[in-house]
Amino acid sequence: MAIKRNKRFHAEVATSSLSDIMFFLLLFFLIISTLANPNVIRMTLPKSKTNEKTNKQHITLSVTEEKRYFIDKEEVLLDQLEARLLQLMDPAKDQTVIIRIPATLQVQDLVDVLQIGVRNKLKFVIATSPK
Repeated sequence: MAIKRNKRFHAEVATSSLSDIMFFLLLFFLIISTLANPNVIRMTLPKSKTNEKTNKQHITLSVTEEKRYFIDKEEVLLDQLEARLLQLMDPAKDQTVIIRIPATLQVQDLVDVLQIGVRNKLKFVIATSPK
């Protein structure tokens, strides 16, 4: 009696390198996600207990510790700040100006910027970091 061998072809997928590929993809997306907001200038923000996130269209106004003013990473002089903000604001859209000011600056510096919003009836929000 002749013994027949099973000569069926078994399809296999080599999964040994998939874990390496997944690790590199995860690392790639983590690095890219930290660079996702290009309109941010690094600074220490004031702390608050409650933070809200907004999905509305906004313009970012950053003030550095050297009192340099940036609108979406574009440097603007203080005397040109009001005109530039009014130029960027679109009355048809519900836009908000997000103020990013360091916690180390004086309150008067913040008030000077907020007075621009009061004079022109603009919506201003102060960015903070969680406690």
